[in-house]
Amino acid sequence: MKYQTRKKAIILLADGTIFHGKSVGDKDGSAVGEVCFNTGMTGYQEIFTDPSYFGQLMVTTNAHIGNYGVKEEENESDKAKISGLICKNFSYNYSRPSADGSLSSFLDGSDLFAISDVDTRALVAYIRENGAMNAIISTDVDNLEGLKEQLKAVPDMDGLELASKVSTKEPYFFGNENATYKIAALDIGIKKNILRNLSERDAYVKVFPFDATYEEMSSWNPDGYFLSNGPGDPQPLSAAINLTKSILEKDHPLFGICLGHQVIAIANGISTYKMHHGHRGINHPVLNLKTGKGEITSQNHGFSVDRAETEAHPNVKITHVCINDNTVGGMEITNKNCFSVQYHPEASPGPHDANYLFDEFIDRIKASKN
Repeated sequence: MKYQTRKKAIILLADGTIFHGKSVGDKDGSAVGEVCFNTGMTGYQEIFTDPSYFGQLMVTTNAHIGNYGVKEEENESDKAKISGLICKNFSYNYSRPSADGSLSSFLDGSDLFAISDVDTRALVAYIRENGAMNAIISTDVDNLEGLKEQLKAVPDMDGLELASKVSTKEPYFFGNENATYKIAALDIGIKKNILRNLSERDAYVKVFPFDATYEEMSSWNPDGYFLSNGPGDPQPLSAAINLTKSILEKDHPLFGICLGHQVIAIANGISTYKMHHGHRGINHPVLNLKTGKGEITSQNHGFSVDRAETEAHPNVKITHVCINDNTVGGMEITNKNCFSVQYHPEASPGPHDANYLFDEFIDRIKASKN
């Protein structure tokens, strides 16, 4: 499909810098959010539907987006969660025989505004140099002052609570109710492939809303607890932090991923901070300090756990380190049955080097039952 009437569009960054592009399709539109980039060469559908990206404008560094269409089963949530899409070359046609439809139809169905024909190499280089910041993408190119006013109204990601925007409203179940293990999962932005990984390991999962209490989760009598990935700053998640403290006090098996990892850190008195431009991609190297082996991982986070405070904590041990910048990639609470990682072992998309972490969680649950 070719659009001859695609509109001129711009990306206006919070510092006033402008990049130019064109609308995807022939519609007018605007979208706001924190601009970030993902370096993955594949998996755009999983990225767009990952709740961790809520409130963000996604820049894809791969030059071609949409070329293999979309497939319903590859959604990581019920719909697209990014605020908008920025890419270089947008493919209106797709070549994968098993696809359900085109990416353009998916964007239309999600009411998601996107722009293409952007010099994404220059934009990503600018973000890497100057840091992630709020931006607006729009076809309203002649209304620069109006766009600046809209952009001023966008809250900073630092201090922003977003888990409530993506969490389930009511508890629900996933997997086989006759499975050997029962896991209570806190949904602060959970991905479907995390649930699939737990279910494949003979676990029946009950997923709870972001503000669930320990009493609500423990009444189901689970064998283990899980804290999911998710968007925004972990600091405002007081309910999740208090829940985590209660789980740790009772010493139940506890596993946290990404935002869940950060919540566990805060529950142990370790602070978190907003990163300059975060880790987002499927080729991030991590050193496993237990085995001495390197792992290639899928990552998506803009906040990190303070390494100095983690190293100084008497009951916390760093288990994994992100090699690119020496940030905390994983940790375990030495006097509790708890461990966590900053990255995504379900790797959807991405390599499966870290898949063993789900096995470790089940092994910890087994040991606690014996």
